[in-house]
Amino acid sequence: QVQLVESGGGLVQAGGSLRLSCAASGRTFSSYYMGWFRQAPGKEREFVARFSWSSGSTSYADSVKGRFTISDDNAKNTVSLQMNSLKPEDTAVYYCAADPFWPRVAINPTYWGQGTQVTVSS
Repeated sequence: QVQLVESGGGLVQAGGSLRLSCAASGRTFSSYYMGWFRQAPGKEREFVARFSWSSGSTSYADSVKGRFTISDDNAKNTVSLQMNSLKPEDTAVYYCAADPFWPRVAINPTYWGQGTQVTVSS
């Protein structure tokens, strides 16, 4: 079992930055792959980025590549999502997720956080 708690959402102007954090806990959480998803109003939840604790591997959705960075702060059992050059279309509820399989963490992960709202004003 893995518990995930997000923090760091808020309101920012277009072009600004925000940093989201996901605190992971539970047995052997470091053996899980971590991901971030988002869901905008009226739209389906979509993959944003994923991260491997063991290898440091990452991958991103095309819509955020070059603007968002997923990384870990292993001392704090935390995965962060640094979001730069934010656009109004980045407005969504952002969810942290975890799964024991690398492919599945980007598609349908097993564990989810409660979500944190990010609003980008134009």
